[in-house]
Amino acid sequence: MKMRVEKMKKSIVFCVAVAMMFLLAGTVFAAEAIKIGHTVSLTGGASMWGQSEANALDMLVEKLNAEGGILGSPIVIVRYDNRNDAIESVNVARRLAGDKVIAVIGPAQSGNSIATAPVLERAEIPMIVTTATNPYVTVDQKTEKVRPYAFRPCFIDPFQGTVAARFAVDRLSAKKAAILYDVGSDYGQWLSKYFEDAFVARGGEVVAKEAFRSEELDYRAQLGKIKELAPDVFFIPTSQKEAALAARQARDLGITAVLLGTDNWGSPDLIDLGGDSVDGAYFVNLADLDDPDIQSFVAEYREAFGAEPVLPNPIMAQDALIMIVEAAKAADSVEGPKLAEALANLKDVKVTSGVLTVDPTDHNPLNKPAVIQKVDVAKKAFVFVEKYQGE
Repeated sequence: MKMRVEKMKKSIVFCVAVAMMFLLAGTVFAAEAIKIGHTVSLTGGASMWGQSEANALDMLVEKLNAEGGILGSPIVIVRYDNRNDAIESVNVARRLAGDKVIAVIGPAQSGNSIATAPVLERAEIPMIVTTATNPYVTVDQKTEKVRPYAFRPCFIDPFQGTVAARFAVDRLSAKKAAILYDVGSDYGQWLSKYFEDAFVARGGEVVAKEAFRSEELDYRAQLGKIKELAPDVFFIPTSQKEAALAARQARDLGITAVLLGTDNWGSPDLIDLGGDSVDGAYFVNLADLDDPDIQSFVAEYREAFGAEPVLPNPIMAQDALIMIVEAAKAADSVEGPKLAEALANLKDVKVTSGVLTVDPTDHNPLNKPAVIQKVDVAKKAFVFVEKYQGE
């Protein structure tokens, strides 16, 4: 009997020890950092946005970790420079998959995002791009099916092109438009199409549609054709560098049309390179410093870094991180498939840019607004003009 009691005591001690081991293991696991990848252009022509994007993410991570992180675990950002290059973006995606991140924020550019998506899909890691606006980032162009692991917080190019056309017709009373775009850029090709379709649908006429190849810096041959057709607006869906050069050359040739651009214009480089040639030009963007919805973010960023955020990337990067945090809460998990399912069903989530609901059919945000900004060279600023919601 005594031996049996001793065995029972040993058994109880063993069970308690095992229970304590599991409890301690659970505690260690709960405190283990959760890694989120960040693929971003920290060098090269897009680095101004990329560095501001990285700053904004780091700022938000500090705040989120003070509030408990994700499911009680601290967040760690694993960041690599993709140099705004598609091949390097794929290499970065593979490295992040090897690092066992639960999700990836970025890339910012559509071409890089489209190249990255299959790598992360095979690894079952959700990708939340920042400012990649091409529809085929979240939808496979060949199958027309939604990519199960690709999401975004920003509007898409069909809406951006439509907003530009609406503004040209409704506010600028434009009847004739000309377009100059980069034939080697998916961004430029698709936006020129969306703008043209929407402009014509509103009764306008596209009198010229001229193309150039990436890295070309002289557009005078194309601009000479455009000048003869006397457009009211001149739509240039390119990066800030090409837009500034095209504006200078257009004004030198005597083209007086109102210049109209897209979200890639939103850099101080546009004014530095374009000078008076871009004064009074308009462009579509995702966010504006004067937007009431982001004033607390702007103030926090200024205090933290002593500079203005280079919009829109910092805003969209924070939106992406909040999407991941809220999806993990909804799924009570950071496993890839469960996280992706929760991301696809996010509704009325308070993000930095406002309130976000994801459309489960295409993984795009519903009713994401766009802003129109006007270039003011004297102030070296982009002035808020108006805000457009979805039609």
